Parts: sequence; structure tokens; C-alpha cells
Amino acid sequence: MFSPRLRRAPALIFTARLALSGLFILSPALAANAPTYGAAPQPPDVLLGPLFDAVQRAKLYPDQKTFADAVAKSDPMKILADYRMQRGQSGFDLRHFVSLNFNLPNTGAKENYVPPKGQTLRAHINGLWPALTRSTGRPGLWDSLLSLPKSYIVPGGRFREVYYWDSYFTMLGLAESQRWNQVQDMVDNFAYEIDRWGHIPNGNRSYYLSRSQPPFFALMVALLASHDPDALKKYLPQLKKEYAYWMAGSETLKAGEAHARVAKLPDGTLLNRYWDERDVPRPESWLDDITTAQNTPNRPAAEVYRDLRAAAASGWDFSSRWMDDPQNLGTLRTTQIVPVDLNALLYQLEKTLAYASRETGDISDAQRYDELADRRRKAIETHLWNSKSGWYADYDIKTQAVRAPLTAAAMFPLYVKLASEERAAKTAAAVRKLLLKPGGIAATCVNSGQQWDAPNGWAPLQWVTVVGLQHYGQRGLAMEVIWRFLTNVQHTYNREQRLVEKYDVSSTGTGGGGEYPLQDGFGWTNGVTLKMLDLLCGEETACDNVPQERPGRTPAASQAMRNPQSATPQSVRSAQPARRPASSASQDATMENISGAVQNPATTP
Repeated sequence: MFSPRLRRAPALIFTARLALSGLFILSPALAANAPTYGAAPQPPDVLLGPLFDAVQRAKLYPDQKTFADAVAKSDPMKILADYRMQRGQSGFDLRHFVSLNFNLPNTGAKENYVPPKGQTLRAHINGLWPALTRSTGRPGLWDSLLSLPKSYIVPGGRFREVYYWDSYFTMLGLAESQRWNQVQDMVDNFAYEIDRWGHIPNGNRSYYLSRSQPPFFALMVALLASHDPDALKKYLPQLKKEYAYWMAGSETLKAGEAHARVAKLPDGTLLNRYWDERDVPRPESWLDDITTAQNTPNRPAAEVYRDLRAAAASGWDFSSRWMDDPQNLGTLRTTQIVPVDLNALLYQLEKTLAYASRETGDISDAQRYDELADRRRKAIETHLWNSKSGWYADYDIKTQAVRAPLTAAAMFPLYVKLASEERAAKTAAAVRKLLLKPGGIAATCVNSGQQWDAPNGWAPLQWVTVVGLQHYGQRGLAMEVIWRFLTNVQHTYNREQRLVEKYDVSSTGTGGGGEYPLQDGFGWTNGVTLKMLDLLCGEETACDNVPQERPGRTPAASQAMRNPQSATPQSVRSAQPARRPASSASQDATMENISGAVQNPATTP
């Protein structure tokens, strides 16, 4: 069994606890040679205490995120004092009190954007980029929104801020639309956050600072490198800082212990898990979390809250993947699970650090990161491979064994090209048999009612699957996934004139489940759709809608499939859209060189 670390590790860790609320704020302790990061603003549940709790419990707004994003009109301490004085008075109206003291999230022109009728799918997406662009400028003094130096793309709908892992897939579409300035701006914003907070938070809200999300920053930088060859060198300091964040506390960890985002298995193997520094309800889902904890009386509430938050850090919030009982959210044990996708992405980060270090002439660091990547590859092959079933899966810290269920996360070792040919073939066969549905790849095989379960399929998982399959010569299956998912997207667009957050892949339609209504926009679906359109039709015969009949394999399409994405684990090079600028050929050549250095596919487990 694993034991939690009760003593501080001599590395950058988050330790400052506010006695008032039990909040861990991001006030990092200093380790030797570690940078100093700024004190973080307090989230709204801390600023407003009992008032925040009362508003959320009163269900004044259909979406709990509404009040989490509200901005106080004056000092929250004064508002809280007024609330304490008035709440017991006869006739006190909580809704009226809130309206007097807070500005609710804006619903401006961009939020009300109505696209022109009759647009093609491609034109619709290109028209959405300006509508989804935001900038923070200087948020209000008590705003939960965190300032960023440059503009960014939001997912859409209730998501009025930038999100970490969403942004990579959005940026793929920006690059496909030749909007490189926006790609640059978003990379700069994430680099700024790393320098400011020591990591990239879940999103640019104060209540997201206590966790991160799947680490895609290395892939973002590699994407930018297809346009700016110096990008990897330029952002090497931030890449190193992000790696330090994920590995904090690992130096003194003993076998069988776990601390924050690192876990050392009984045999001494070091791997990573998702974590959140706080163990209270999430402000944006306050009452939902309280209800989940109350419905799980056999577990400490703080433990449930931590696991809910860690699941949010994973991006898969929520899924049977984290649960003992797929029908009972209170059984999730996210912090006791070592995720295969997270560790595959950290392998990619280590390989990118090795390449970038070598490019700057730091051979010692390059060798060190290469060794770390090789250790992680071996650890994944040893502990995150289900030999009985024949696919990659998560490791269960509690049972000290690989978990049984197949999920779309199994494709991440193929995505970063660390899998052996034999294991890649077995995983691909399992995905074809169990996850491939009429409308694309399902997140899991389990229908639990959670949004990251069947029958839902998500754009990022389609993309990871397509690229992973292509890496191992499974082009036919990759094209099948593209065709099925794009057909799903097109059918929904034809019917509803929108792209959405997730899709029901059991047929062709919008997905369901989750804590909030289906969101449209939608950043990562837009990005993946543009990439897939050009892979489906090829550069010479670019299509603006999904064809009614599946195109034959033209030479251009075949060439595109050999190089399916910008900044993917196999290649930083992109199959660009038709009518690319002349400079793209030199970008392709540069990225081919990078891909050969960054990726060293394993031939044996």
C-alpha cells in the first residue's frame, strides 16, 4: 500500500495553508535554486466564505459557475460583513443582495455571435475564431479571472476563460487557418503563467490555480516551432519549469510513497498522477461536490473533494475510469490511479527537453532527460500494460496492479510513439473492436451517464487515436476514424449549425451527460475538424464540407496521412491546408529534423 508523504520534500511544493478555510494557496516554498513565484489571489469561496456557500446552496443560478465568475463591486470583506449583519433580518432577500453587490459574467457581442446562414463547415470555423478570441487586460481587483498579457481563444459557451489542454487542439486549427500570431500569443500566455505561478493552471481563474491539466505545453511549443524554428530554444526555460512542477517532491520519495503529483511504486519505479492542492468543493461546481460527498458517508468529505478535483485536473471529469463503481461518482479514486496518458505526455516532455537541450549545446542535460524518458518508457511498458487483455491501461496504486478497462487513453503511448510494434498492433485491434463506433471513437466501453464515458466521443481523443494509428502504419483504420467522426460533426452541423463539445458516437449526434448542458463553440472540435478535413481530402483537393461520399485515396491524401499533424509526437510537421504559403516547405524540412531527434520509437518493451 502507498502512504502519503507527511514531511516536506526539499523541492518546490505548495505549503501555505489558510487556517480560515483549509485552502492551499499557491505560495511555493523555496528549494535550492528554485524560482520564487508570486502569491496567488484567493478564490471566491475563500474571499466570500459563508456568503459564497449560501448563494451556491440557494441555487440562485442554473450554473454554479455563474457566481464563481461574478465580480464584487466593492471590497469582499465589506460585502461579507454586510451579509453577516443583514442575513438574519426579516425580509432579507439573498438574490437582491447579490444583485446589489456583484456584477455577473458579461454576455457581450461575442457571446451572442450568430454565424451567417449557409456557411460551409470550414467557413463556419474560420468565422468563429474572432468570436472566440478574448483578452483580459486588467481584470477587476476582486475578479476571479487572471490577467494574461496577450489574447487567447476560449472553448465557448460557459467556458469564458482559456483552458490548458483544450488549447493545444484549438491551436492545431489556428495553425491550419494560418493564424500563427494567435498560436504565438497563446504559447506566450502559457509561458507567462509558468513564470508567474510555477505551472500552467487548469484555466485562468483564481479557483483553477490549485491544479494543472494534461501537460501539452511541449507539444504547443513544437507546433510553434513549425513556424518559428527557434521556439524550442526560446521556451526551454519554461519547459524545464513545467517539468519541475510535475516532478516536485520526487527526489526524496521512498518506495510505496506518493506526494502531490508523483508516486513511487513498491519496486521503486517513479511515475505521475493527477492532484489538486485543495480538498474542498470546487467553486464552479460547489453544490454538486457537496452532494457527492454527502452521498458517500463512508469516506471523508475532504478525500472525495480531492479526488473530484484531481479528476478535473485530468480533463476527464468525470469518467468510470476513475471509479470503483461506474454508477457511483463517490467511488472515484483519482489520486490512487497512475494514468497512462499523463505519463505518456511526460515522456514526450522529457524527450522534448532532451532535444531542446541538445540544440542549445547542453549535452549533459540532454543525456539526463533522455535517460529519464527511457526510464519512463520502461515503466509504462512494465506497469501500464494489461498483458491479459492486450492494451495500455492505468495503474491502480491501491491494488498494485494494472486496471482492466479499455479507454481511449490507451492510445497515448502510440501517440507519443513509445510503444513497441507488437503492443501498438494489439492496442489498435482492441480499439477497433471495442471503441470504434459509427460516429467515431468512444471514450470508454462503459455507459455510466458521465460525460467521459460511452457513448460520448471527444475531438482530442479522436485526434490522439488518428495520429497514434498513423505512427504505426494503421492508415486504413486512421482514415476510418476520421471519416466516421467528421461525418458525425457534419451531420450535427447540418442539423444545428454549430460544432459542439462532445458527440454521441453510437450514431451521429451531440453527446450528453456531465455537470452542465452541452456547450457549443467549440475550440478543440473546431481545431480537430479543420485538421481532419485536410487529411481526408488532401491538400490538392481541399474540401470545405465533409463529402457525401468518402474520397478515394489520392496521392495528396496519402501524403497527408504520412504527416498527419503539426507538433505531434511523431512529427512537428503539419499537413497544411491547400494554398499554403511558400515558406511552409522549409518549415516541413525543419520539423522533420526535430521529429527524428525527439522521437526514438521503442522496438521492444
